[in-house]
Amino acid sequence: MGGGDSMKIFLAGNPNVGKSVLFNRLTSTTVRTHAFVSNYPGTTVDYFVSSTEIKGKKVEVIDLPGVYSLRSTNEAEEVALKILKDCGTEDVVINVIDATRMRNGLFLTLDLIERGYPLVIAVNMMDMAEKRGIEIDLNTLESIMQVPVVGTVAIKGEGIDKLIMRIEEKKVGNIEELVNGCRGKG
Repeated sequence: MGGGDSMKIFLAGNPNVGKSVLFNRLTSTTVRTHAFVSNYPGTTVDYFVSSTEIKGKKVEVIDLPGVYSLRSTNEAEEVALKILKDCGTEDVVINVIDATRMRNGLFLTLDLIERGYPLVIAVNMMDMAEKRGIEIDLNTLESIMQVPVVGTVAIKGEGIDKLIMRIEEKKVGNIEELVNGCRGKG
């Protein structure tokens, strides 16, 4: 894994896409829970942090609150943005997307690309998509998004090793190239 002796992995995705399951797969150590309490009664936004070692490198894994975008329209999005300010060039954001609800997840992916975060996409729940007859061409998705894409079934531990290997290949996507690449010719 890259140059320095430590890094941060930020897990970003919509609510209920398997971020916490992936967090538990990547870490097996003590978890620190952090909470941001808002000014509104009964609203608290939690996120989780754990330190581990991956490929001989000290890694801090941060499970961000589930969000649909980074537009600061609610407390969870504001917390996610605040935490992501600590994302440096040695770090990576793993964008976890539910394979059965790709369209919803890709809105956040575009936000992450537009903001210039080093990114890897984990398309999770591939087994559920297959059961529903949903076919996802991960190679084509990677070609379009211009960042590494890995299929996972976090609950079963499938694809986790490949995801860890691909962290080294993290990329900062280019929203202009992405948009231009999707435009039809002629």
